[in-house]
Amino acid sequence: MCGIVGVVSSTPVNQLIYDALLLLQHRGQDAAGIATQQGRKFFMHKAKGMVKDVFRTRNMRALPGNVGLGQVRYPTAGNAYSEEEAQPFYVNAPFGIVLVHNGNLTNAVELRKELFSTDHRHTNTDSDSEVLLNVFAHELERATHGVPLQKEDVFNAIRAVHKRVQGSYAVIALIAGHGVVAFRDPNGIRPLCIGRGADGTVMVASESVALEGTMQQLERDIAPGEAVFIGDDGSLTFAQCAEAPSLHPCIFEFVYLARPDSVLDGMSVYQARLNLGETLAKRVISMVPPNEIDAVIPIPESSRPSAMQLAQLLGKPYREGFVKNRYVGRTFIMPGQGARKKSVRQKLNAIGSEFQGRNVLLVDDSIVRGTTSKEIVQMARDAGANKVYLASAAPPVRFPNVYGIDMPTAKELVAHDRSLEEIRQYIGCDALIYQDVDGMKNAIGKLNTDVHGFEASCFDGVYVTGITPEGISQVNAGRVSTEEDELDTSRLSLRNADVTDAA
Repeated sequence: MCGIVGVVSSTPVNQLIYDALLLLQHRGQDAAGIATQQGRKFFMHKAKGMVKDVFRTRNMRALPGNVGLGQVRYPTAGNAYSEEEAQPFYVNAPFGIVLVHNGNLTNAVELRKELFSTDHRHTNTDSDSEVLLNVFAHELERATHGVPLQKEDVFNAIRAVHKRVQGSYAVIALIAGHGVVAFRDPNGIRPLCIGRGADGTVMVASESVALEGTMQQLERDIAPGEAVFIGDDGSLTFAQCAEAPSLHPCIFEFVYLARPDSVLDGMSVYQARLNLGETLAKRVISMVPPNEIDAVIPIPESSRPSAMQLAQLLGKPYREGFVKNRYVGRTFIMPGQGARKKSVRQKLNAIGSEFQGRNVLLVDDSIVRGTTSKEIVQMARDAGANKVYLASAAPPVRFPNVYGIDMPTAKELVAHDRSLEEIRQYIGCDALIYQDVDGMKNAIGKLNTDVHGFEASCFDGVYVTGITPEGISQVNAGRVSTEEDELDTSRLSLRNADVTDAA
């Protein structure tokens, strides 16, 4: 999962892009990068680390121009420790293109072979984003036939990209001397929206919060398969470039990934989480009598709206029983098991008075690997809880995800091939309540009737792009790796781990 932003303005854009990336920092904490254009020259700075650490005053001064783009990276393919795989990526032909990408290509291996043998293009990293850039560059070169670039050439190139590329992708690309183009995969798996500022500035970003937090007005989402060309003067041209687009946004965006103050595809993330709490309350009542619950306590932070709604419907006190250390990154997207295991106690601390002698219902947004949940339940017991019940606002995560979320191998998932009772015993809670898959889809889907369905493969095993088990294995082989095996901080180190060693 990554966060991307592109800006066209009449004034310098470096600070605006920086501010937008700060608002998207929750989407990636591994690396950050910004590229700008002045005249026909690109300026770029990217490095590993958080936005505030990557960009110093000297770096910002070296990013002139009124057009640019940026990305915060959360790696799921390639090398998590490679500076070279930080985005944006650049190719010099045709025209000169800089690109940022959010998502994951499921046929990157085949595309890389085609690029070498047929398109005669070279990729220098293991990143699927560099593959996507070169596919787009090749198709753009074919579409122009050597004549000056026209908007329709760009749209034709994107039509060809849609035919060749499989998986999830929201893309923003800067074409030197011409403008910015943004497009989204035909299923709309990853989010992308566009808006304007009062001064005419145009911004494209992964989430609406990046626009609103920088004083831009959200206009609309980019539709599945759609592309928009933003001229250097801020003019907008939209075109549908997919043959059969269908809106199937990633449901995990609403469960966990997106900020609650964002609106994705016309659906409020906050309201979606409230709705999940409402449907979860019905599941709780069917399994644990409300008179046996003394307090409802969220596991910060994504679960708070669901926990509040659940507590209200149960008629039970809502309490903040855990204090989060805000200076520790999001555990789920930390690169590596070693980092995850070390961070849980550093990330949360229990308030003993909220647990002492009580039967508490802990509410989490989801349970993925399980050891974080296991440790939190133990923290509640250590703080004096009499009984600890655990409710998940999402259903059991039973299947690999191949569209840009770090849960690609089934053996890492605590719910895979385990019964509810087996999961409960592993986590160590007195009762375990999961959301229902259909209940989750209905709770969120009713916020926008134009949604044709959700990409919910990690919950229901249905892959909207139709990937085969062999394809899943191939994607799994391309997971992020480290430069040195002894550094147990890579997701790759999890591939042979038993679930009891996973987080």
